[in-house]
Amino acid sequence: MILGLDISTSIVGATVLTDSGEVIYCESWDLRNKNKFPSLFAKAQRVKQMLAILHDVKKIHFDKVYVEQSLQAFRPGFSSAKTLLTLAKFNGIVSYILERDFHSTPEYIGASTARKACGIKVQKGQKAKQTVLNFLLDNEESFNVEYTKHGNPVPGSYDRADSYIIAKAGWINLNS
Repeated sequence: MILGLDISTSIVGATVLTDSGEVIYCESWDLRNKNKFPSLFAKAQRVKQMLAILHDVKKIHFDKVYVEQSLQAFRPGFSSAKTLLTLAKFNGIVSYILERDFHSTPEYIGASTARKACGIKVQKGQKAKQTVLNFLLDNEESFNVEYTKHGNPVPGSYDRADSYIIAKAGWINLNS
């Protein structure tokens, strides 16, 4: 089984593919409630619980784990240096949990590398997350999205989509 994760401090996307590339799990784990998750460590504990449900309750054992690589450089107009550092810390904590508790050493795939492996091209001026979501809705029958009353994808939709692309890119790399 292949686990693909899109790790962020607000919502984590998680997708599990079988060895044949079939999706058996594609969900998002919401960590935005500051009362429930007041620190990075509380958020990491929740991710650990969700991974344990997959592993111990659903009996899904991860042969390979792929994680979206965190941004490596500050870019004006995007995330601040503080945000990048926080994301990198959280990514490291979750990666450690994967190794220590589930004996799965994650491999990291950059978002653009994963999109390219899956045949997704983001045109100049387009938003990558929306392009990925549209690609999956057009090409993957198993991928569905719910919408708010204003017609926007519900929170977690983009994270699920990104985790799907990370898992699929990992699967493609394994099978090529």
